[in-house]
Amino acid sequence: MSRRRCLVGPIALVLAGCSSTPVPRADPSPAQVVPLAAIQRPGGETPEWWFRAGAETAAALRGEHSGTAKNVILFLGDGMGLSTIAAARILEGQRQGASGEEQRLAFEEFPYTALVRTYEVDAQTPDSAGTMSAIMSGIKTRYGVVNVTQRVHRGDCPSATGNAAMSALELASAAGLATGVVTTTRITDATPAATYAHTVERYWESDADMTVAARQQGCVDTARQLLESPSASAIDVVLGGGRNRFLPKDVADPEYPVVRGTRLDGRNLIAEWQRAADSRFVWNAAQFQALDAQKPGRVLGLFEPDHMHYQHDRAGDGAGEPTLAEMTSKAIALLGHNPHGFFLVVESGRIDHASHAGNAFRALDETIALSDAVRSAVNATRAEDTLILVTADHSHTLTMAGSPVRGNPILGKVRSRNRDGSPAAELSKDALGRSYTTLGYANGPGNNGATDAQAEGPKHFPHVPGQFIGGAVPRPQLEEVDTEHPDYLQEAGIPMRSETHAGEDVAAYARGPGAQAVHGSIEQNVLFHVLVQANPPMRDMLCSMSACDSRQVSLELPRLDRLPAPGQRR
Repeated sequence: MSRRRCLVGPIALVLAGCSSTPVPRADPSPAQVVPLAAIQRPGGETPEWWFRAGAETAAALRGEHSGTAKNVILFLGDGMGLSTIAAARILEGQRQGASGEEQRLAFEEFPYTALVRTYEVDAQTPDSAGTMSAIMSGIKTRYGVVNVTQRVHRGDCPSATGNAAMSALELASAAGLATGVVTTTRITDATPAATYAHTVERYWESDADMTVAARQQGCVDTARQLLESPSASAIDVVLGGGRNRFLPKDVADPEYPVVRGTRLDGRNLIAEWQRAADSRFVWNAAQFQALDAQKPGRVLGLFEPDHMHYQHDRAGDGAGEPTLAEMTSKAIALLGHNPHGFFLVVESGRIDHASHAGNAFRALDETIALSDAVRSAVNATRAEDTLILVTADHSHTLTMAGSPVRGNPILGKVRSRNRDGSPAAELSKDALGRSYTTLGYANGPGNNGATDAQAEGPKHFPHVPGQFIGGAVPRPQLEEVDTEHPDYLQEAGIPMRSETHAGEDVAAYARGPGAQAVHGSIEQNVLFHVLVQANPPMRDMLCSMSACDSRQVSLELPRLDRLPAPGQRR
């Protein structure tokens, strides 16, 4: 048998599956860019290989490994692709009276950026469960599963045994940091669930969502895991939606009496949370505003039975609910008392939902809301001791097309320019003589064909068709259609009940200690290692659980059962 020819350098050795003996290296200056060897995959992409390669890559991106961040904040724009960022930036600028193209969202001011590859081990175009699991666990995994390795089979309860993957939030909690999760979706939805839960099926949010076999085989729904798992029970702040997954089916929602919980086991998980010492629960705007951030204890805020309202629609909520920026500021205030620092995850989840609905207005509006939340975090922390990383789990099929003149309304119809650069007198037309919008979706419910829900022609939000009727139809005349209306659905080329994700790279933006590792083109699971390597307590805890090299870089996939029990944490 011929021997494998090993490349030169420690990262090349690991990525080629060769010896991992540390190779001494000179300390590069912070500005020096360390070149990375092309990834040479071994015979199989095992979870252990993903973790090891991710750790080495993160360390190499920064030169010699070191970290000084006291606090770590991860912002996740669900479905926030590059076209969404560009369009949201323009919309925000135009709302302020500018042309828009020169505008910068809050995180676009950060000094470090990277492109992030989002594919999963079994999917070219990914979902939120596997992608957020990669960010939180340091390994890539399968489509539709949460914080378990690729050795599981989706929906197969027994395959979960021994395959849980530790999350960064669990590691932070074990290391003595205060921890929090903030989202505008259900707190049990795939992305926030990846901070604390482990499941072979992302949709098992309540026991009512599970198969009888899964319940009998001992799998636990995500809502129960938030209260029962040793690591999750140490989360200090939880803010989002999804009350119905925590209430029994015969218990009315506190805000909507006709709405009931979903649980079949009869357990009221909200009441169980409140029985714990120093625990508080809030469900409306007044209670949220009254929260005393100086008072110790854990906080659970669930502001809707399902997802929270879109930012645009929030004014119609009688009981009221906080904005993402308000929840972020409150979480930082609550977590900031821990002398060891804190680890906070903030998701703007409804960017994704709006694009699935084919509604660019709400997708961009939610992206601007994320920018506001990032700005609130920047104002509440110091760049000297807080690492803030902003990224997305995946993108969507939103496109910016045509040749609009600068300053053309981003939600409007395309108007090009004359030879002198001034706006043309007439709208631009397609080959059939019809006007068209700058923004569109490659697929989704905005297709002009007739459905059982709306007639042929332009569609409006919400449009949830059961079926499309007939074949292709000519594009409509849009001159009299208000394409800037919040409920207008952008045209979609391929008719689909729900618009799909897209598979191109997403962006990552960072500032603070450790942010210099965010550059180049990186795999999504590397972000876990960037976060962990930037924080000394998390790094030390990981090294106490698994083998670390002379640089304090953990190269061994940690076992969740090696995490210290809550009572043993410092």
